[in-house]
Amino acid sequence: MSVTVRVPAKVNVQLAVGAARTDGFHDLANVFLAVGLYDEITVTPADELRVTCEGPDADQVPLDRTNLAARAAEALAERHGRSPDVHLHIAKDIPVAGGMAGGSADGAGALVACDALWGTGASRDELLEICAELGSDVPFSLVGGAALGIGRGEQLTPLEVGGTFQWVFAMAGRGLSTPAVFREFDRLGEGMDIPDPVASGELLAALAKGDPDALAAAVSNDLQPAALSLFPELAGTLAAGRAAGALTALVSGSGPTTAFLVRDPESAAAVAQALLASGTCRTVRTASGPAPGATVAAAG
Repeated sequence: MSVTVRVPAKVNVQLAVGAARTDGFHDLANVFLAVGLYDEITVTPADELRVTCEGPDADQVPLDRTNLAARAAEALAERHGRSPDVHLHIAKDIPVAGGMAGGSADGAGALVACDALWGTGASRDELLEICAELGSDVPFSLVGGAALGIGRGEQLTPLEVGGTFQWVFAMAGRGLSTPAVFREFDRLGEGMDIPDPVASGELLAALAKGDPDALAAAVSNDLQPAALSLFPELAGTLAAGRAAGALTALVSGSGPTTAFLVRDPESAAAVAQALLASGTCRTVRTASGPAPGATVAAAG
């Protein structure tokens, strides 16, 4: 028997970041929107836990037990008194090290797939608890749709979305380390009074209405200056997308993927073509959101 689970990427339409806490983390007000770029995680019984991966930039994905998919299998197995002897195969389509939660998606997908394969019958609350232990973005990968994440981003409140939003994503020529971006955020903010992070009422209203113009006016990412400081070339990509007619442009999460909100699929195609022609990015993808969270796609 095998089980395949499909898990979406995410874009942060708001990422408000507080000052560093004593534990090294930062309080966040993180408005997630799942978008239709997916990884698929297939689990089958095996003699021991192993991970394989295929797809764009698969050579950059760790195949040892640091991989979040492997850690998810181990965490669920430990809770249910069994051995995590499965083959986890990841078919990547979410950009690697791109600020779109590809690794987190794999962790959530492996968790759901192992639960189905083993028949552990874990409750939604138990799965979310394990997700939060694995990483700040993993719970949202399980839930999908749109949600406000507070704390480290793992405490989720689902959000109403009144329509479909069209996006273009530009992938950079190299990755950015999330911890390095947060360290740069701390360095840039040294000596400054950093306010507590709060979700934008205007942004939440724009999501609920399904209004792309209002959403474009409200998006924000407090990590963007840090990402641009470490990767200045991203400014050229953002400018190229705006010049091509995007309603707004921002760095996705900790980067280096850049995200462009557009009005409709035709605009998405035009902005994507212009970004490729600009030579400021490696490749582009179009997608719409919201998208469903981790879902069993095949079992048998």
